[in-house]
This record gives sequence, C-alpha cells and structure tokens, in this order.
Amino acid sequence: MLVSVYSNVKKLLLRLFLITLCTLAVCASALAFDRTRVNESPEHISPLLNGQFVPDVIVQTAFGKDIRLLDIVESRPSVILFYRGGWCPYCNRQMAGLIEVEQQILDLGYQIVVISPDSPKRLKEQQTSSEFDVVRLSDSKLVATRAFGLAYYLPESTVQKYQSELGAELVTVEGTSRRALPVPSAFIVDNTGLIKFQYANPNYKVRIEPQLLYYAARVAK
Repeated sequence: MLVSVYSNVKKLLLRLFLITLCTLAVCASALAFDRTRVNESPEHISPLLNGQFVPDVIVQTAFGKDIRLLDIVESRPSVILFYRGGWCPYCNRQMAGLIEVEQQILDLGYQIVVISPDSPKRLKEQQTSSEFDVVRLSDSKLVATRAFGLAYYLPESTVQKYQSELGAELVTVEGTSRRALPVPSAFIVDNTGLIKFQYANPNYKVRIEPQLLYYAARVAK
C-alpha cells in the first residue's frame, strides 16, 4: 500500500516538474509582449510567469465592493484560479473536483481565490449554491484577466452559441464591441504576491488535476 502511494506521488511530482518546464518553454517569449492586450486566440496569450508578481488591480466581491487583489493576497498565501464563468460546464466540473483537495490546501495555510468575468450578482448566486470554501471575485471589466495576460477574443459564432445554449454572461472589451474570456489558469503565490507556480492551458477543456494542484501548493510552500 505504501509503495503504491509513494509511486503515485512520484508520478504526480514528475508531471508537475514537466508541466513547469513546458510552461517556461512555451511562455519564455511572452516577456517581450504587451501582456495586457486582448489576444486573437487563446494560443497567443502571454501569462505571468513564475518569479513575477501579482499585479495591483481592482476586482469586486460578490457584494459589489471594490477590493485590491493584492490586499487579499497579502493576507495569506493564495491559490488563484481564473475560470470562464458559472455558465461553463468545464469550470463547474473543475470546481466540483477541487472539493476533494480543498481542505488539504487550506491546511497548508493557503486561501483559495477564484476569479471570473461573472458579475457580482452571479457570484453571489454561486456562493449560495455551493459549499466550496473559496473567495469568489468578479473581474467583470477583465482588468485582472488582462493584467495576468490571460484575455482572448471570442469569435462571434462562439459568442452566440455560448449565449443561446449556456446562458453565458460575456464581457465586452472596453472600446470595442467584441467579447472576451480568460484562459482557465492557476497561480500559486506567497503573501508578497510572488508567483511560485503557474498553469494555463489554451484548451479550455483541459484543467489542472486537483491532486496535482495540491502537490504544487505543497512544493511551493
């Protein structure tokens, strides 16, 4: 039994190491770009990297109150998750899966912060319908999404599909008539805002596994 557990831990840590290497390889060129721009596709995002810091941006609580993201981060080390919205079935599946490692992550001294373009009203509805112990924040103007280098435009055909089939609440980028979303991602940061782990996959159907996120948090500690 112990051998099996040890073997599984080794495999997860190896995968964590490989993901980190791939992230650095794919994103190394991102330093030369304007990270806050909204990209034409999720494959062209330039996310913040390990060793960089959480930007000083304003988001909103589920009660519509403005708050500095840094004020939240500086209170405790944080696992920050960006997701597309409560309308997204893949996001809901990810959140449900995180429940299995939620207490383990909290026991390490972290808080779990989830950020989406959903309005404060929608966030409040999600809070009342979920037992997940997280800090839910609204980035309805995509300020944090852009500062983290995660924003990309949606094709109009996709906008119509998401709105008609999923009831999606999609944000219009300021100064344009185009809609955008964040690439789902995870950042593990200390209470100075230093990013110690980052995961962002342009394929919104692929999310970081809960156990892998837990081991990343443990290693980052």
